[in-house]
Amino acid sequence: MTATYRDTWIRCTDDAIRIRGYYFPWGTKKIPYGSLAAAKRVRLGPMTGQFRMWGTAGWTVWASLDPGRMRKSEGVMLDTGRRVRALVTPADVAAFLAALDAHDVPGARPDGTGQDGRT
Repeated sequence: MTATYRDTWIRCTDDAIRIRGYYFPWGTKKIPYGSLAAAKRVRLGPMTGQFRMWGTAGWTVWASLDPGRMRKSEGVMLDTGRRVRALVTPADVAAFLAALDAHDVPGARPDGTGQDGRT
């Protein structure tokens, strides 16, 4: 497997995204690209998980482990069609979205726009 994006917590491989530290205590979540309904670049703030190192960032959002999230201003919401969506904060959001875009994930555009051209 060749990684198309990799940082401390997230790795994009040929077939899936692997998110380290998603499950307690250190479990990795594997999300196949085909199971992603959408990926959306989001601004982080007090009400959108910026100050959550790990865990729930609202009733329908689970923030993966990232001790550096407080210093970040944006992340990516991964929608698999289930009630709870994953919030990840890659070290390089544009490169992460480019990797998802290369696998035809809906809404993943490195320039920050969604499929309909809006942010």
